[in-house]
Amino acid sequence: MIRIRKSHERGHADHGWLDTYHTFSFADYYDPAHMGFRALRVINEDRVQPGQGFGAHGHKDMEIVTLVLEGALEHRDSLGNGSVLRPGELQRMTAGTGVRHSEFNPSDREGVHFYQIWLLPGRAGLEPGYEQRVFAEQEKRGRWRLVASPDGRDGSLTIHQDASLYLSELEDGQELTHQPRPGRHSWLQVLRGNVELNGRPLSAGDGAAFSDEPALTVKADGPSEVLLFDLA
Repeated sequence: MIRIRKSHERGHADHGWLDTYHTFSFADYYDPAHMGFRALRVINEDRVQPGQGFGAHGHKDMEIVTLVLEGALEHRDSLGNGSVLRPGELQRMTAGTGVRHSEFNPSDREGVHFYQIWLLPGRAGLEPGYEQRVFAEQEKRGRWRLVASPDGRDGSLTIHQDASLYLSELEDGQELTHQPRPGRHSWLQVLRGNVELNGRPLSAGDGAAFSDEPALTVKADGPSEVLLFDLA
């Protein structure tokens, strides 16, 4: 079964400094039909104006993955981490027993466009932690590049959940297939461009849930980038 979540159907809020879209219920956006998918709880697509950002705030018992598409995002947290995330880099923060963090656009000229993803951890009360990794463009070109996994294999981020995340950048006409193991579930999020997913057209911001499907095939209609979740 394939369920498509179109970009325009997502929750949306424009706060001036922040333009945000919520694939699943988040903050003031509540839709009981879209509370998450398996362990995947949040997919937020955010655009933050120059010099603006999220002040220090707290989280508990969540695995948070951040991916920047354009611009730069400055991160600081109560664990003592301070870094700037740019395109090609991903960040994982384990909120665990509790962590406070802030995210700002350090530029005074350019906006930042990024995705923030929350996954429920395999268990509560984990020790808070932080990772940041660079994934070169050539590693993602025309193939599934593992970027997060439970065991950190192949240089991926380590997330505390039975979930694997893959990125791919495709040129026009390129095609990739993913065959989940029996009992697994998948979510595909289109980050940029246009693709066909098992023959169905999807555009940037669109997502799709897969359950009980033997395979999903992604074909690019022009330069595109997609993020794939393989979930228990």
